[in-house]
Amino acid sequence: MWLQVAVQADESQAEALSEALMDAGALSVSIDDADAGTDAEVPQFGEPGHPAQPLWQHSRVIALFDRDVELAIALAEAAAQAGLDAVPPFTVEEIAEQDWVRLTQSQFDPIEIDPRLWIVPSWHVAPDPAAINIEMDPGLAFGTGSHPTTRLCLQWVLDNIAPGSSVLDYGCGSGILAIAAAKVGAGKVVGIDIDERALESTRENALRNQVEIEVVHSGTPVTARYDRVIANILTNPLCVLAPAIAGCVADGGKLVLSGVLEPQAEQVIAAYAPYITLKVGATYEGWVRLEGSR
Repeated sequence: MWLQVAVQADESQAEALSEALMDAGALSVSIDDADAGTDAEVPQFGEPGHPAQPLWQHSRVIALFDRDVELAIALAEAAAQAGLDAVPPFTVEEIAEQDWVRLTQSQFDPIEIDPRLWIVPSWHVAPDPAAINIEMDPGLAFGTGSHPTTRLCLQWVLDNIAPGSSVLDYGCGSGILAIAAAKVGAGKVVGIDIDERALESTRENALRNQVEIEVVHSGTPVTARYDRVIANILTNPLCVLAPAIAGCVADGGKLVLSGVLEPQAEQVIAAYAPYITLKVGATYEGWVRLEGSR
């Protein structure tokens, strides 16, 4: 049995507190957005002129301790080391000891995006060997096919990637959309991301799926234009990056965006209006897919 402690912290405290918790005996520590899943969620992104936010304004430091630890003492020591006057608000949850590998694997079964396309973890056999099967395990980068926005974009890829066309996946994450584009017959496929871990994940997943994807850091200017541009990120970065993303679409090309909640659709459509006219192409579980052509 372990104890999982979630401590509230602001952006100025979170990093120091996480280091102090490790010094106080935590087995592991992570930081996430305390507002995740709400309208106040803050994406982490960065482009020239728009630096990445260091940490979330409302952060949550999650630490795992052995059950025998004197938790009150450990938290007090960590708070003092981090320069805090008192221990911030926190919650404690007991975590049962179990086979974490097996538990994690049991939570990820093959996902049918469409009868033509399945996402299959490496520990499963493809349910339909005749379909397009993308081997993809959960990892650090976003995109395993389970999120509604990934599903919306994958369905679009199936119906809109012409053989030999060039494709840009802006904010490629795990590379799942770029891999799908390559598997349905795209020619040149490029994945761009701000996160080095995402770029490495895309490289590894492309190799695993035996497709060729060019991986580029978003700090490198994009000069080429693409027949198909896909961006599955979040509303705020989509709006900020509208000139850059729209500028990647070739004449006669198509743009698809997701990571947008239904109430946010008009905001994104307005941000792209000077460049490309967008419309809602599909909705799924409260999320939308926006589509347009140049």
